[in-house]
Amino acid sequence: MASKTPQSRARRSLAWLAAIIVGLSAIMGIGIATNNTDGTPLLALDLEGGTQMVLSPETATGEDVTSEQMSQAVEIIRQRVDGTGVSEAEINTQGDNNVVVSMPGSPDEQTRELIQASANMEFRSVITQGPFTAVPEEEQVDVSDIPEPEATPEHGSDPNWVTPELYDEFQTHDCTAPDAGQVRDDLPADEAVVACDFEMGVKYILGPLEISGDQIDSADHGMAQTPTGVASSQWVVNIAFEDEGAEAFREVTQRLTGMNPPQNQFAILLDGQIVSAPASQAVITDGRAQISGSFDEERAAQLAEQLEYGALPISFEVESEQQISATLGQDQLFWGLIAGLIGLALVAIYQFFQYRALGLVTLISIGIMGLITYLAIVLLGWSDNYRLSLAGIAGIIVSIGLTADSFIVYFERIKDEMRNGRPFDSAVNYGWDRAKRTITVSKLVNILASVVLFFVAVGNVRGFAFTLGLTSIADLIVVFLFTHPVMQLLAKTKFFASGHPMSGMDPSLLGQKPLYQGAGRVREFRPEGEVKEHRQKKNKRSGKEAQRRQTIAERRAAEREAALQSSKSAEREPAQEES
Repeated sequence: MASKTPQSRARRSLAWLAAIIVGLSAIMGIGIATNNTDGTPLLALDLEGGTQMVLSPETATGEDVTSEQMSQAVEIIRQRVDGTGVSEAEINTQGDNNVVVSMPGSPDEQTRELIQASANMEFRSVITQGPFTAVPEEEQVDVSDIPEPEATPEHGSDPNWVTPELYDEFQTHDCTAPDAGQVRDDLPADEAVVACDFEMGVKYILGPLEISGDQIDSADHGMAQTPTGVASSQWVVNIAFEDEGAEAFREVTQRLTGMNPPQNQFAILLDGQIVSAPASQAVITDGRAQISGSFDEERAAQLAEQLEYGALPISFEVESEQQISATLGQDQLFWGLIAGLIGLALVAIYQFFQYRALGLVTLISIGIMGLITYLAIVLLGWSDNYRLSLAGIAGIIVSIGLTADSFIVYFERIKDEMRNGRPFDSAVNYGWDRAKRTITVSKLVNILASVVLFFVAVGNVRGFAFTLGLTSIADLIVVFLFTHPVMQLLAKTKFFASGHPMSGMDPSLLGQKPLYQGAGRVREFRPEGEVKEHRQKKNKRSGKEAQRRQTIAERRAAEREAALQSSKSAEREPAQEES
């Protein structure tokens, strides 16, 4: 049967903390052994240096690019860069004519081509649909048992596009896989493909390309109108095709209208990802269609912008490219680390001055918090390509002070309990009961602020918010699984339990005198006997003063009480003599 003493619970908490650190270290060791990480954090552009490209937009028709189209192009490029796994990249517009892309390191040729390429918008007919995830292996049909197409496909919805190899890809494709949302700019125009619809949670086999994005004339969003011209409450997206596109769209809708679901649908893809898959409800002969659904205004506007961008494909020409030196970043990293060490030294000086030996507990706790944070940043760099920026280092430095706050709150609660007369081991537990709620609420507020800042801010500020939130979580882990358990164990040692002057919990100093005595003097340690004699003298003086300040009624009551006590004593003495 497991023991439930505070010491056993403390040892169990320390074992959990050790398991967490060992587990994170083991995962990092696997990453080092498999060459997925070198055991150091990935650095962002401002620390590692990188590449900055200035791009100028070009259109096939030579039209000027509007600011709305530039904003949409920036968003598309950002999605493409994120899709390659490069984090901490910065994509901004420069004036009305250029886009500036800055990213850590040097981009490979594939990433470079992806940034420069125009958006690839396609309209393809749906042949069949299936579950969002892969079919369980035991339910999958062997590729040798899948029949070959019976004839040459006649149109985009013809099931004869589905070959055994394509169907095998369809049944094994998992749209929840991390790489399922990446940009796909290599879809064959004359073949059927598999694509995921992340909004509807299904996947499709789509026929070959039937209408390209450059055949769109315009797109906008607005409220649907009834046949009488009255606006309804439903948001819709209006799309108009050019002449060639209008004819192609008429043929598509003529074929799809009346077919059974899902073959009455056509998918609109941007960079290989489905942005909408509406069903055809009527033959569109004039090239003006309306896409309806459960849109709100934001979603309708987004879809219209995507169609607009597809209507005017923009490619980019690299005007200039330069390598950002890492020298400045390394200097910033160096001075950032110096600032962190100075902050840590100041916290250590204060902790040792105020709490003596308990300051060592604070320093070790901060060290463990730093170790957990370091392991987490390295593993996030491996798993999610997280890169540490200068702003992130600032968040870590700020967290040193915030972490020290937790220990100050805890230690001061212990002192309060000792001032109330509790011994040190009891004060540790009662003080923890009062302090843990304050510490938890404080850290939750930090985490909440970090989350809000992360999602609201842009650029490097998000790096600051991320590390601030991460260190707040690490601080909670350390306080609950290390600091308090260690204090429980220390409470049983003679050094702390006896209130040694260097323990930081000397009872003679708790609340008796302020730390600073003025004129360059600080309070001094005094032996317990001297403190007791001082307290007796003070109590005696206080008693005389209280007696002097008594009212007549209080004095008479005291005299009657004294006389009553005296008579009782006199009665007990004869009784004792007789016995």
